[in-house]
Amino acid sequence: MNEVKLPEGLRPFNNFVLDVMSWLNGLAHLVLGLALGAAVLLFTWLFVQDIWNAMGADNLAQGFLHGLGTLMLLWTVSALITAEIRYMRGHKLNVDTFVEVAIVVLVRKLITMPVQSTLPSPQEYLLWVGSAVLLGLMYLIVRYAQTIDAGEETLETPQPSVIDEGRRRDKR
Repeated sequence: MNEVKLPEGLRPFNNFVLDVMSWLNGLAHLVLGLALGAAVLLFTWLFVQDIWNAMGADNLAQGFLHGLGTLMLLWTVSALITAEIRYMRGHKLNVDTFVEVAIVVLVRKLITMPVQSTLPSPQEYLLWVGSAVLLGLMYLIVRYAQTIDAGEETLETPQPSVIDEGRRRDKR
């Protein structure tokens, strides 16, 4: 990779900007973490309400399908929290997490379709199913590529950030 050499006079300003950007990135991830934590509480409350409403409704199956849809949203948030924790510990973000989230969202849609007020056409339903199958195939490909990549580098070792690399170069 080609490095751009900065003039000596700009190096302190560059380091300052990198420090500010690093601080802002940390703040952004703190906000993301808090928002995901709040989402866990809200989806848990929504799940309890779904079950409570299902107990009092005439159609128990419909209420439990709504509750299952809410649990799928909670699963999505949990996967995002896991990815955020890994990232904040210095690990790289994995694509499989986001493919998994997309799969869960599609499966949730498929589960809640029968209890919607207007049922989708068979063609629309097939499009949703086809999308879920293609995402499942993509997930398998990504996971297979990660197992190949695992032989070249350990996935569990934290990767140094670009900012850390720049600081090490500047100290030399």
